[in-house]
Amino acid sequence: MRTPSSSDLILLTVFLFIGLAPFSPRPHVVEKLVMLSHGTLHRPIDIFDLCYHGLALILFALKLLRLTTATGKTR
Repeated sequence: MRTPSSSDLILLTVFLFIGLAPFSPRPHVVEKLVMLSHGTLHRPIDIFDLCYHGLALILFALKLLRLTTATGKTR
């Protein structure tokens, strides 16, 4: 496993902030997932919010997976 560079850490931080914003009363992605599970996710802005914040969290997870599975390969 390679050590994350400073640019990796900045990207991970940005992904977390976008994915979890706003922090209060609860993150958008959590609110939209609850709406989805209740069947009330109908407005286009709500669907956009779910995609926007969800994409950031998916990219964050993929980046973490890439960092943890990276071997001694160079970029």
